[in-house]
Amino acid sequence: MKSTISLALASSLFLSLAAFNPAHAVDAKQAEMLMKSNKCSSCHHPTKTKSGPSLKKMAEDFKGKPDAEQLVITAMTTGPEVEIDGEKEKHKIIKSKDQAQLKNLAQWLLAH
Repeated sequence: MKSTISLALASSLFLSLAAFNPAHAVDAKQAEMLMKSNKCSSCHHPTKTKSGPSLKKMAEDFKGKPDAEQLVITAMTTGPEVEIDGEKEKHKIIKSKDQAQLKNLAQWLLAH
């Protein structure tokens, strides 16, 4: 009887601690594939400025902002106005509506 109660308590503790673990492993391969399929690399490079800022520069700009992930997702999904080569135009909207993919891509970008 004691071992059954102990096992139940240990299981409950493990499950409750797992629920509080905010760690989410970023799937870099999936993020890179999503970038490639949306042709993001035509304007954005990991370290160099092209017609758009580098991923490193964007990560630096968002660093320390508590809502950085959501800001990145909003920028990817709403097509805000951006300046490219001195001309203003709407940023391309990413073709995925999958929130898990968008979150993964945002976290991957912010990790640069």
